[in-house]
Amino acid sequence: MNDQTKIRVLIVDDHQVVRQGLRTFLELHDDIVVVGEAGDGATAVTLARSLEPDVILMDLVMPQMDGIAATREIKTAQPHIQIIALTSFVDDDRVVPVIQAGASGYLLKDVSPDELVAVIRAAQRGEIRLPPDIVQKLMAQVARSAAPRTADANLTERELQVLALVAQGQSNAEIAARLVISVKTVKTHISNLLSKLNLADRTQLAIYALKHGLDAL
Repeated sequence: MNDQTKIRVLIVDDHQVVRQGLRTFLELHDDIVVVGEAGDGATAVTLARSLEPDVILMDLVMPQMDGIAATREIKTAQPHIQIIALTSFVDDDRVVPVIQAGASGYLLKDVSPDELVAVIRAAQRGEIRLPPDIVQKLMAQVARSAAPRTADANLTERELQVLALVAQGQSNAEIAARLVISVKTVKTHISNLLSKLNLADRTQLAIYALKHGLDAL
């Protein structure tokens, strides 16, 4: 497998030992290549622009610019890049803000190699990986701060079905199999949902569905 077909990963953490550990895990897998490392958020933004990685592993606490600000800036300029937040603590209060900033998942720094690779591959496919406790915290915060939305938005029955399955964390292929449609059609429905609901990505779609009780078929 050449580098052009591999998942391109940028590692961002202010501790060199953490970056080296993550690199060591990832370099064991033929479908992943580490294209760069950054020790702070500002450098991460610069490298994201020049290296165009597929996935960024983003530390939350760093000098110059923290992971939340870096995630927000990168996702604004390069929304196609998938960002996975890194934290040392299960109850890190920064996890919800970084998900709201555009991250599609989060990992503890002592994650097992298999889980690390699984989350990176899922992010590359556009899937979200949010544990139930994070979803609950995120929903509570959204309910407190977000402006009310209408759940109508002229969504078709099929779009509502796709929206529910996105909220359940299913991949495009899984949604296609469940609804007996093509993956291309699923992508079209997701694009239409994002446009109709004025949302940026699958994470926001999932949050919208959960908030409005649209996560069940």
